[in-house]
Amino acid sequence: MNVTVLGCGTSHGVPMIGCECAVCSSTDPHNKRLRPSILVTTDIGENIIVDTPPEMRLALIANNVRSLSSILMTHSHADHIFGMDDVRPFNYRQGAAVPIFAEATVREDIRRIFEYAFKSGPIGGGRPQIELRDAVPLVPIVLAGITVFPLRVFHGNLPVLAFKFGAHFAYVTDVSSIPPETVPHLMNLDLLLLDAVRREKHETHFNLEEALAAIRMLKPKRAFLTHLSHDFDFNATNRELPDGVQLTYDGAVYEVQSS
Repeated sequence: MNVTVLGCGTSHGVPMIGCECAVCSSTDPHNKRLRPSILVTTDIGENIIVDTPPEMRLALIANNVRSLSSILMTHSHADHIFGMDDVRPFNYRQGAAVPIFAEATVREDIRRIFEYAFKSGPIGGGRPQIELRDAVPLVPIVLAGITVFPLRVFHGNLPVLAFKFGAHFAYVTDVSSIPPETVPHLMNLDLLLLDAVRREKHETHFNLEEALAAIRMLKPKRAFLTHLSHDFDFNATNRELPDGVQLTYDGAVYEVQSS
């Protein structure tokens, strides 16, 4: 399978509105970061996305994504959910609703935020067709031949989901602590995408030091840092990082074993 980084920025994105720092002013495309999401393309060509951030439309167009099998939701903060209306073109193209896998509290938020999508009446062109399905930590979900394991992590005090795809790859964004019961499921992966929001300590995210400590504990073969603020210049920061660890970037594609 292939993993495409659709966005690797914070809730503000990079560049931030009104900021004139060196990273926000940079012409390096690696320093342009949409809000966080990934695309997993299976060996049979099915597309799964994790989260629906506000720029989902732009990210999917940039990566020429023409079909969508399902969506996995980590949590319901604005930077991870507010692009959900852009499911509509896939409804038109595929003639079907798109299943969304989320925890019960997130499903409640989706119904509240996107209330219009669940009202009865003519569909017209004005609302996404989605089917809400349950995601429970450690209860596997089989999607297009890949077994996906929702995993419990914490975003400050908020319980959120990480996702492990098969035996070799996990996506862990918006995390400030990994509970002991989750750690064994993240050990010795081929590829880990992990939150590292900034250099200074943060209440609800790993900072760079904490992310590197987690990587040393989990021992992945390759680790890429995501949910990146304008603290990080792509090239300068990568020169600082240990072997096997790099910043990711919007549009990065990684090949991983499916099973």
